[in-house]
Amino acid sequence: MLLHGWGTTPASWHPLLAALSDPCDRLTPALPGHPGGPAADGTLDAWAEAMLPAASRPVDLCGWSLGGLLAIALAASRPQQVRRLVLIGTSPSFARRPGWSHGLPDEDIAAFQAEFASDPQALMKRFTALQAVGDDRRRAVTTALRSCLPALPPDPAPMGIGLRLLRDSDLGPRLAAIACPVRLLHGSGDALMPASGATALADALPDARLTLLEDCGHAPQLSRPADCAALIDGFLDD
Repeated sequence: MLLHGWGTTPASWHPLLAALSDPCDRLTPALPGHPGGPAADGTLDAWAEAMLPAASRPVDLCGWSLGGLLAIALAASRPQQVRRLVLIGTSPSFARRPGWSHGLPDEDIAAFQAEFASDPQALMKRFTALQAVGDDRRRAVTTALRSCLPALPPDPAPMGIGLRLLRDSDLGPRLAAIACPVRLLHGSGDALMPASGATALADALPDARLTLLEDCGHAPQLSRPADCAALIDGFLDD
């Protein structure tokens, strides 16, 4: 099961899915608050739990960005549901906070929230551009990300909850509870979730291995789908 990032759609997985060789079933549900996604209240755990109806049996779980936060929450709270965990462009805390220097300043995320409330289309365009920063395929990644943008519903406020979850969530204290093997893939030039945070995340997990993809930004599955697929295939075959 693959959980996409904030402000995108399950289409953000298409290049990776095409490159994967493992023939298993692939579930790509939409996140709560996003078009086609399930209803959920405004907590990270509720958003994570809302993903479970898509899976009738234990899954290998892959999350990207906000989807990675949801995947961490599920692996920690529902270990019987998650066999193995893949985290792409993920940090346990999107925001910088005491004890975690690898996130964005709180005021930057607050600015995202304010801009989304006043002009959601403009914020989504800017957020898309930021995800491609640091990638030597920046133009192609930006084009791919734009093709994955959801059509905004008449009331975009539920999607905006996801930005609050990114601002408020700190899953560092839950990492020790994740007993399953974890594979981390992260762009070395990620401007939203710095690579130093991926290194710290790998160190904090009981059983994790990190690959940093050089000259890559926040969306490795779009910039380097074949490389990501090969790494994931190898992890699932172990």
